[in-house]
Amino acid sequence: MIKFSRTIAISALSFAALSSVHAQAAMTPAPAAPLLKVGDIAPDFTVTSVTKNGVDKPFHLAEHKGETVVLAFFPKARTNGCTTQMHAYRDQYDKVFMGGKKVTLVGISIDSDTALISWAKDDGFPFHFGADTDRKVGMAYGANMGTGNHKRLLYVVDPKGKISYIAAPFLQMAEAAYTDLASAVTQASGSK
Repeated sequence: MIKFSRTIAISALSFAALSSVHAQAAMTPAPAAPLLKVGDIAPDFTVTSVTKNGVDKPFHLAEHKGETVVLAFFPKARTNGCTTQMHAYRDQYDKVFMGGKKVTLVGISIDSDTALISWAKDDGFPFHFGADTDRKVGMAYGANMGTGNHKRLLYVVDPKGKISYIAAPFLQMAEAAYTDLASAVTQASGSK
């Protein structure tokens, strides 16, 4: 009888623990897919913009019609994966981003403008960073659900203001990710 009661008690505890795990899983939101798709008009936004030279004028997407804009959402400045990604952008800037001729690259994170300026200066990044400290841009583009760091997403916006390419997630360690991005930028730039 004691053996049977122990088995029932263990089964009841196991069931309770399993039910708790399932309840927590049901309460945890699934990772969100990007809110946008290729062909959509890119949501307009304004964000604090910085370069290696300091705070630049605010970046306002609507002011960049007529050029290709690459929005590269990333988790956190100076972390390993983000450093790999931004160094690849820097090292391949002429090839992938046409040296900035009618192509604007903006790396966007929730980091402060001072953290981004310091990183851009230390690592010699030739492109813009956007300090999305209130996460509004990340939320509009599906890179952030309001808490934590941005996910690693990338959008190419063509000169007409339409999204022409999405990498969700952007695989910063895969060489093909940069080849695909270069093709997407070239194609978008030719779609005037």
